[in-house]
Amino acid sequence: MAPNDPKQSGGFFASIANSLSNFGSAMTKSVNGLLGYEGLEVVNPEGGTEDAEQEARRGRWKQEERDSYWKMMQKYIGSDVTSMVTLPVLIFEPMSMLQKMAELMEYSYLLDLADECEDPYMRMVYTTSWAISVYYGYKRTWKPFNPILGETYEMVNHGGITFIAEQVSHHPPISAGHAENEHFIYDISSKVKTKFLGNSIDIYPLGRTRVTLKRDGVVLDLVPPPTKVNNLIFGRTWADSPGEMVMTNLTTGDKAVLYFQPCGWFGAGRYEIDGYVYNATEEPKILMTGKWNESMSYQPCDSEGEPLPGTELKEAWKVADAPKNDKFQYTYFAHKINSFDTAPQKLLASDSRLRPDRYALEQGDLTKAGIEKSSMEERQRAEKKNREEKGHKFTPKWFDFTDEVATTPWGDVEVYQYNGKYAQHRAAIGSSSSGEAIDVRSTEFNPWQYEDLAAN
Repeated sequence: MAPNDPKQSGGFFASIANSLSNFGSAMTKSVNGLLGYEGLEVVNPEGGTEDAEQEARRGRWKQEERDSYWKMMQKYIGSDVTSMVTLPVLIFEPMSMLQKMAELMEYSYLLDLADECEDPYMRMVYTTSWAISVYYGYKRTWKPFNPILGETYEMVNHGGITFIAEQVSHHPPISAGHAENEHFIYDISSKVKTKFLGNSIDIYPLGRTRVTLKRDGVVLDLVPPPTKVNNLIFGRTWADSPGEMVMTNLTTGDKAVLYFQPCGWFGAGRYEIDGYVYNATEEPKILMTGKWNESMSYQPCDSEGEPLPGTELKEAWKVADAPKNDKFQYTYFAHKINSFDTAPQKLLASDSRLRPDRYALEQGDLTKAGIEKSSMEERQRAEKKNREEKGHKFTPKWFDFTDEVATTPWGDVEVYQYNGKYAQHRAAIGSSSSGEAIDVRSTEFNPWQYEDLAAN
């Protein structure tokens, strides 16, 4: 048995590889012949294969909307639909992708603990638990709005963190983010690749995520698993992320490798995660187990991956309480992200909170949200046309394009680096503040870098 391979280790990890190989055939069923849609598969995470027709009739869509959308989307099967499809506002949540990026900061105290930790392997437990914590938000299957080029999101007043994200590219869509407090620095260049499969979509994270712990200067790199969103049109939409997450300490060579188990018959294995923290010579040091919708625990182990005698599982992270029956299944932190309470003084006019389509959807006006969304997309296309005619090139404000290209298991991503100008911007505002209260809600959303050209 190879001790550095959790799929071959004993105990409760032994069935992971077998579960992965069986996923897909266990609980999917074509409803062709039942509903008349060729090749359509419906997946019920709570059942087996016999209830495909009944499950297909469930979900958020009215029948006429579902049928119409299915006819429109058929031609995209097998394609990457990241930025090529105009989607109905019905499936959106009142949040942009930049705000969703900030959700990873909810349990940032785990990074604080990692920075303060003397044990290098416990440091990996805390950082990996932090990376897992965001998956609770994946229970929420509404789609966030695609950011407009130049759109930003700022967050303060949480764990001493200053967070800034910016949409730095439109084709391909790339978002860059930076967060910092006294303990850590977080940087991400976020890009995804998709494959539309009819009633589901595979999402591959091509982004590069780096965390620097300030006390010792160690740098950690995260490679998350892909995600599959099931029952997009027919049935109740739900997400799964079967596969491997790897957190590597680039400074020491230590790493954590965790396996997200796929959902099987009647929900078997759903949410479950198992794996190990390894040292630089790939010897397991700590086993980790839990559920991404509940908690993660850890226990020291021997070189064979078995728990050490006299030790017990201890909890590293637990999901916070969430509102009951929330319309969009938001956590308290998700509501905080949308709130102006987390906005700094003199909020940038490009901030996602100010998007008129987002605000209209939050107020329950789907018609206005759809109109505003279409209007902004048209303006973005007009700005691009004018910019190209004038020979101008879009330049991000808070991040710089680099020559570095990061490699992921699913493709490459261009790396954008935080340029420090946002900290200077905030410092200048603080030093010149008059103390006058300004209602930022009245600020008009304006991400346009070439506003004069877009208005032509």
